[in-house]
Amino acid sequence: MNQPLVAGNWKMHKNIRETREFLHSLIKLLRPPLPCEVAIFPPFTSLPAAAEILTDSGIALGAQNVHWEPTGAFTGEISPLFLVELGCRYCIIGHSERRLLFGETDEICNRKIKAAQSAGLRPILCCGETLEERNAHQTIEILRRQLEKGLKGITSADLDIAYEPVWAIGTGHTATPDQAAEIHNWIHLWLRSRFDDAADHIRVLYGGSVKPENAMALIRQTGVDGLLVGGASLDVNTFSIIVNSFKEGQSVFS
Repeated sequence: MNQPLVAGNWKMHKNIRETREFLHSLIKLLRPPLPCEVAIFPPFTSLPAAAEILTDSGIALGAQNVHWEPTGAFTGEISPLFLVELGCRYCIIGHSERRLLFGETDEICNRKIKAAQSAGLRPILCCGETLEERNAHQTIEILRRQLEKGLKGITSADLDIAYEPVWAIGTGHTATPDQAAEIHNWIHLWLRSRFDDAADHIRVLYGGSVKPENAMALIRQTGVDGLLVGGASLDVNTFSIIVNSFKEGQSVFS
């Protein structure tokens, strides 16, 4: 069984200098042993600097996107092999912003997951419903479609899932702990039906306006195996408080 994971997704924020300053401060604030696994997802331009600083820190490095081919004529894209060479362990796939703004489909996510795993990356597949879909009581239908299509043909359980209700991302709204637990437990049941006992090694993270004020209540819920943190990961003190919530909250790891 894997440790809980707190993943800091910086999106298109922080240049190389800011990345260096943040990570040096974070390492000082998070003294080992860490209460959970921690991973940082900077912009591509900051990955080399981050990899250098995070060496032997116990903090993992991840990428925010990846292409489904190892090499080729794909202007502006990034190969999973290049990310592994840089020292990345994780890669986010299918974030709602990629789906909504860049037309990323479940089928594309599926190809990216296969490529990431083949290269040695552990993908984090994001899934979640919009406000309209939630109000229409389509949450489970949407999640089932995203999981079935996104994980089609995937046999390795070397992956994680992030439930990110689209209506909560960057809005200040958050699913209640009970709402999060209900969805996370459903996802765990689906994963077990798909991967059998190997599903125990797949974490289900919550992402959606995570902040220090709600982190502890979320991680205390059965089935919440970690957090995908967006805006709150940009401030080193705020992010370290969220990480340390796992020490204080004693998360119920499924």
